[in-house]
Amino acid sequence: MDREAMISLVIPVYNEEANLSHLIERLRPVMQKMGKNYEIIFVDDGSRDNTLSILKSFLIYPELRVVELTRNYGQHAAIFSGFSVVRGDIVITLDADLQNPPEEIPNLVRVMEEGNYDVVGTIRKERRDSFFRTFPSRMINVIARKITKVNMSDWGCMLRAYRRNIVERMVKCHEHSTFIPALATYFSKKITEIEVVHETRHAGESHYSLRKLINLQFDLVSSFSDFPLKFIMYAGIGMAFLGISFGVFLGIARIIYGAGWAAEGVFTLFSILFAFVGFQFFALGVMGEYIGRIYREVRKRPEYMIERIYPADESRRICVS
Repeated sequence: MDREAMISLVIPVYNEEANLSHLIERLRPVMQKMGKNYEIIFVDDGSRDNTLSILKSFLIYPELRVVELTRNYGQHAAIFSGFSVVRGDIVITLDADLQNPPEEIPNLVRVMEEGNYDVVGTIRKERRDSFFRTFPSRMINVIARKITKVNMSDWGCMLRAYRRNIVERMVKCHEHSTFIPALATYFSKKITEIEVVHETRHAGESHYSLRKLINLQFDLVSSFSDFPLKFIMYAGIGMAFLGISFGVFLGIARIIYGAGWAAEGVFTLFSILFAFVGFQFFALGVMGEYIGRIYREVRKRPEYMIERIYPADESRRICVS
């Protein structure tokens, strides 16, 4: 087989039973029309509904494999498990909710091959998400650009294409808390973006709650930057300087205007104490997040655990269109 002409699709799935049939009906014709060798790897991320059973029913298609994880590890860990078994030279990640149309895949492959890019990202046109999804996404985009120094517009879209060597380098990192699109930039020279259509979710609800979005953003920051720790240090220095300056000002004002000028200093003291206590708790929280992530890394537990890969027959893993 010519691996250079092969495309691997990695699709993480968690409780998506209502979307899978529609996804495969749209996905296979797109891939067959491209006329290239391809494989489709579904990763069942510990689903609790009938997702795994439906995926197993798709095994009638010779190009398809299903990676079953032992439990729910999260989207990025599920993608890494799929990365660990890919065979193609071009690896494409895709969500199972059909918000990213499979019909856009040929455009990613074409741009990657024509420009010989390492990574091809996507920009979602006219996003069909609510404000509570788009606003955190914009924050992630801004922070990711500052941290990676790579001027990409949309870091949150999982419809992306990677070269096989970039995928292999990411898998070797063995990081528990990471952000795949940002990690890929550390190993890439040529990166670009293209616009893609964005659709409403076909069925079900998003599994990314606000809490998970916030956690994902902190994964991005803590994995690629120590800025929060430096910010706390410099902010502490600044607050100490302001505290000393304010103390000098209060002392002079007390001498000039008397003790009654600021209610004997009680309210001023409380306001200063509340500000410092609040900042200390904030600082402890940020440091605790870093320490917690360090703790997970030093335990060296696997980022994911594969229960089984279907089918076991190696000869069925590649489809020649």
